[in-house]
Parts: sequence; C-alpha cells; structure tokens
Amino acid sequence: MPSRKSSKASQLLLDWPELPKTRGELPRVRIQRPPALVAGVDEAGRGPLAGPVVAAAVILDELQPIRGLADSKLLTAARRELLYAEICAKALCVCIAEASVEEIDRHNILQATLLAMQRAVGGLRLAPLRVLVDGNRLPALPMPADAIVKGDAKVASIAAASILAKVHRDRLCAALHAQFPGYGFDGHKGYATPEHLAVLRRLGPCSAHRRSFAPVRSALEPGP
Repeated sequence: MPSRKSSKASQLLLDWPELPKTRGELPRVRIQRPPALVAGVDEAGRGPLAGPVVAAAVILDELQPIRGLADSKLLTAARRELLYAEICAKALCVCIAEASVEEIDRHNILQATLLAMQRAVGGLRLAPLRVLVDGNRLPALPMPADAIVKGDAKVASIAAASILAKVHRDRLCAALHAQFPGYGFDGHKGYATPEHLAVLRRLGPCSAHRRSFAPVRSALEPGP
C-alpha cells in the first residue's frame, strides 16, 4: 500500500510514492485530498445584561488564507467588519446562531451559551470531523471536540468565529438601540457600564434585559 507522509490535519496535499514502472513511464502521482474539516467555535455576549448570546462556527478554507485573524476583542470595529465579510466570502462554511434572552433566563447563561454553540455547529453546511471550542467547556456534539483556553488567540478558525459572533452581536445591539433608544445599547452593547446601570435604575428593564442577572433583578425590585 502507498504510505502517507507524516503530516498535520491541516495538510492539503497527499504525496504517494512513485509507482512501479511497467511498459511506459508512470509519473509520480500527486493527489489532492479534501481539507480537514475542523470547525472553530466561539461566542459573544455572555457578560451583558441584555440581548441574546451569540455563537459562531467556522470551517476555514486553507486554499484561501485570511490575513489578520485575531481575537475579536483586539481588533477595531472597522477591522472586524472587513474581516467578517472576508470570512464569509472565503470560508468553506460558516454558521451564526443565538440563544434568546428567554433561554438565558430559563437555563442560565452557561447552558444558553452551550446551546448557541451546538446550534452553530449543527447549522454548518458541511459536518466537521472535529470541533475546536474557545474556553474550557464543550457543548454536546456528535463529533470529537476540544476546549481550548484562549483559543481565539491560538487557532485561526476560532479567531474567525470570534469575529463573526462579535460583529453579529454588535449589529443586534444596534437594532436594540433603534427599538429602545433610551438605553444606549449602541454604545455599551448591553454591558453593565455605569451609564447602563443608571438608565436601568431610571427606566427599569426593557424586554431585551436578562431578568436572571442580578443588576436587572435589582432594578425590578421596588425601592425602600
């Protein structure tokens, strides 16, 4: 049998040894195999007091590398938007999924995050052979998976997923701002900034707020 050269899962080309000669010259055969279908997964929006939690799954195409992938938190908003478009154009497949405010309040934020990740992987056009997830917890998946702490700084596909999730959630916050302009969602993105906490105390929670989070519960309670 032909033997493969030792390679990482990301190797795209498989070299076969030279075939024995018969009557004619048989050239050395170089066969291209499909790229390893490894999906990177990350989330955005675990910490905010409002809005859904978002997860993204990405299988990159190693024949179309994307420069500048990094943890989304280290990139400017403009750079994230450019990379978002490039990832969607060049990746083999992507999927962005959410867990709603109601699901967060019903299950808790960790379980809702894992649910969003599960939906993102399940929504990929191609079923990955392996999944790499940022962090230290894994959703229930039918294929092998690894949790990688700080994976968005180590694995290109996880970095790409972090960018998709962050941009998608920022766009959701812009839509929330249009729906509830008094809360400033376009600025604080739902996080517990002093400005957000002040308006929460003044106006009370809106339907986008997570009632299971302590500052929102506190705002719902009657004053002394």
